[in-house]
Amino acid sequence: MQRRRAADEAPTVKLVNEILSQAVRERASDIHIEPQENGFRIRFRIDGFLFDAMHLPSQAGPAVVSRVKIMADLDIAEKRLPQDGRISWQVEKKDIDFRVSTMPTLFGEKVVLRILDRTEGVRPLEELQMEASSYARVISLLERSHGIILVTGPTGSGKTTTLYAMLSYLNSPARNIITLEDPVEYSLAGVNQVQINPRIGLTFATGLRSVLRQDPNIIMVGEIRDTETARLATRAAMTGHLVLSTLHTNSAAGSLARLIDMGVEPYLIASSLNGVIGQRLVRTLCLHCREEYKLDPDTATRLGIAGEAGHTFYRGKGCSLCRMTGYRGRMALQEVLVVDRQVQKIIIDGNDSEEKLQEAAVARGMNTLRADGIRKARQGLTSLEEVMRVVFLGAE
Repeated sequence: MQRRRAADEAPTVKLVNEILSQAVRERASDIHIEPQENGFRIRFRIDGFLFDAMHLPSQAGPAVVSRVKIMADLDIAEKRLPQDGRISWQVEKKDIDFRVSTMPTLFGEKVVLRILDRTEGVRPLEELQMEASSYARVISLLERSHGIILVTGPTGSGKTTTLYAMLSYLNSPARNIITLEDPVEYSLAGVNQVQINPRIGLTFATGLRSVLRQDPNIIMVGEIRDTETARLATRAAMTGHLVLSTLHTNSAAGSLARLIDMGVEPYLIASSLNGVIGQRLVRTLCLHCREEYKLDPDTATRLGIAGEAGHTFYRGKGCSLCRMTGYRGRMALQEVLVVDRQVQKIIIDGNDSEEKLQEAAVARGMNTLRADGIRKARQGLTSLEEVMRVVFLGAE
């Protein structure tokens, strides 16, 4: 009986191993295992977009789901409630972590695996392809001994990557750095990393209260989600700590209004906030099929960038290497809003509309997401169409 069961399980084990390996080879960030009425669909998210990878017959799908749940140390008998787990695995000599999430749906359990390549490590700040003046602004913010630095953008805009890069820049034996993360994505040597666990009462707010008693120099809060966390972060910044965190807003200027909406008093924001990095991810052009062209006046006018007519831009034709998309990989567009005296005055006076703050920041030399996108499109790093999709049209 045991021998027969092992023989039945062997093809499933091999199939799951192949799904995980293929996803890593194709640079996927997520794997979706989705039950449907007539079978199971496997999709990979690559450079922000989902692609079909394979289809499985109805009888094979549940075995694949069970195998993934076993690997993630989940309860395979529990199919009515969502579960979360983690798989550590080696693919082609790479140490890979898979964050596993299950969800009951109409036709069975759907599983999503987020892929984290631990061999890649944390990218240095200088490798994030920031525009020179934006990079200089970020460095000046990091050199301050206290205050809040926020990284803002929609879900999936690379905020965590930027946070880790800043922590790596700040990391030294002379500093006590403590992070509160949900989840901890990469291990940073010399940094005290804390995994948030709301089920036992360890939230960002409760964790932050305890961190303040740990003699920190620098605190990283994975996300400011509520009023209590926002107020505690402000208090930490005003008592001599450098605080790094993220917010979900569409622009750097929009983060100030969000903090006020959370109930933080404007004068506290003005005195504690050092600056905000707003960002988006755009797909980078495939270097194997990239071609240049001149932007014609009609198209430039239609896109609202008449001043760019006649300039050289680039686009991808599509090839086998990039799945005929014309893109391979992603990079960030960034804008860095520094809270100087003029911006502080706008906040305290109550003239803190996003438009007003944006105007003031641009007047003080901020390189906007839009300007950064056009500059990188001119350089052939991405396409004008991609910048339009992500920044101008506000899509992800």
